[in-house]
Amino acid sequence: MDVATNDADQRVRHFRQILMWPLQLMPLAEGGPFQNHSQLLERTDADNPWRELADEFSGDPEQFHERHYSEFVTFLPYVQRFLYGEGGGQEGSQSRDGESPIRIFRRHDVAKVRMHYKDRDEPIDFDIAHLDLYFFYDIEVLILVVEIFADDLELRQVHDTLYRFGRAYPPSWDEDGSGSHCLKRSEWIAPDGRVLAASDYEKRSKYLSFVSRFRAPCISSHWEFLLRPLVLHHSDEEGLVRYRQIEYHRMPLLAYLAMDDPRALSRDDFARLVLVTGPGKIGAPAASELPLDDFEARYCYDRYWHPHAEQPGSRQFSCGHAVVMVGSARDAYFSGLENGLLGQFRHQFFLLALIPHFHKAALLMLSDRLVTALNHLQIGQPESVKEFKRAIRQILEVFLRFTHRYWFYEISDQAQARSLFKLTREHLGTERLYTELREEIQDMSQYLDSDSLRRQSNTVVRLTVVTTAGLIATITTGVLGMNLLDATHEPFADRLALFALVAVPSALLTGFAIAKSKALSAFLEALSDERLSPRAKLATLTAVWRRPRPPDGG
Repeated sequence: MDVATNDADQRVRHFRQILMWPLQLMPLAEGGPFQNHSQLLERTDADNPWRELADEFSGDPEQFHERHYSEFVTFLPYVQRFLYGEGGGQEGSQSRDGESPIRIFRRHDVAKVRMHYKDRDEPIDFDIAHLDLYFFYDIEVLILVVEIFADDLELRQVHDTLYRFGRAYPPSWDEDGSGSHCLKRSEWIAPDGRVLAASDYEKRSKYLSFVSRFRAPCISSHWEFLLRPLVLHHSDEEGLVRYRQIEYHRMPLLAYLAMDDPRALSRDDFARLVLVTGPGKIGAPAASELPLDDFEARYCYDRYWHPHAEQPGSRQFSCGHAVVMVGSARDAYFSGLENGLLGQFRHQFFLLALIPHFHKAALLMLSDRLVTALNHLQIGQPESVKEFKRAIRQILEVFLRFTHRYWFYEISDQAQARSLFKLTREHLGTERLYTELREEIQDMSQYLDSDSLRRQSNTVVRLTVVTTAGLIATITTGVLGMNLLDATHEPFADRLALFALVAVPSALLTGFAIAKSKALSAFLEALSDERLSPRAKLATLTAVWRRPRPPDGG
């Protein structure tokens, strides 16, 4: 399928890309409960460049703008409480219970990212708008957010950037030794122009040895630098918090393209953008396994796209992995940073994409914790069984809180927001994943309940047998009376000896009844069965004194 437009002739007057990289946070203590990792980043020293972001909803009118208000009213009330918390009822303050479950940390020491491409000699510098870490209360998930932007780029450069920038590690290597599908080199640049860190996709031996040693993928050095003092779980480094990859190595993204005339883009151009297939030709076998016959129905939201009008409007796309917005740079509303669609892209649209990706990451994290608990279970060891039960109950508690605090089927009554959220979550498959995890947790919970009932039933059986065994002695002493042996006036030593003479055989009889409770239970059941002959009933009684057969392999 040939490309209808020349990428070099198509200029993107303003380009923004927002990467969202979900990561799983590891427990601070082995086998410990879910903990608040964000508290560890409150430390302010030279080794920690992250600082908590001040809340715009602080009651200060100077910090609260119209775009904040537009963002807030986009969402339904329960989503607003999730994203922003609730006011504490007093001016300029919030109650602890009203704070948002989200904590955001930002670093300011990285000003640009310099990208070196394989098909061009000169690198391109992109300005960095935000470098953020999103923590979620009671959920061991972290999302790294990287927002970059640049002006006046070729469409091919945009395709290449979307395709190559957000990769944690190379899937393979090209003949020249560079990482396949990755940038030739990525560099984080400080405000004074210094190179703070660079990628090392070309170090094949590093990635091979890491996987061979840890059975887990290694990430590129520039991403490791960006996340410090957080460190990769499968490594020898020491850090405040450990993380590991939870999804595919390609990071989910949002993209904004303001062009001279977006109507000049072909259907293939739009498909390459939303499917993030890189520059060049596109065809279903080469670019994606998804067919393009129903491309518009599956990936496009065209309510505000009018290609035959003087102002064509904008097109929004979503394939789950990517959310893309394309419009005209000549349209003041589309390019408006404060009240236009550019401002909405950086705020409302970002949150519309962040929420379903957070849902998916949280569900995958809980599923991983469930698998870890099962892997550590040793059925023959009582202590292991107890730890397994504690782990399952913790997961069940967190899943219930996740369901009631974070899980949304609808997040907005606005048609555009509602449709894009639905489109994104359908492609991500979060509803199916949620249903599967809920069924798995319910199965585990039912197993624990049935196991508890079984243990209680066994205890009741043993108590019933012991009570039945003691019934004869109780009735006998009751009929004969308690003064059969009148030792009231005997010396204390004689009374103590008589007590021991009765107590020791009684304790032995009770212990014997408990030890043989299973066999005695079978005898009592046989004794009450009128269909059994006296010989058969006697056989069950003699079985009480037989030595039990050892289990298989014992």
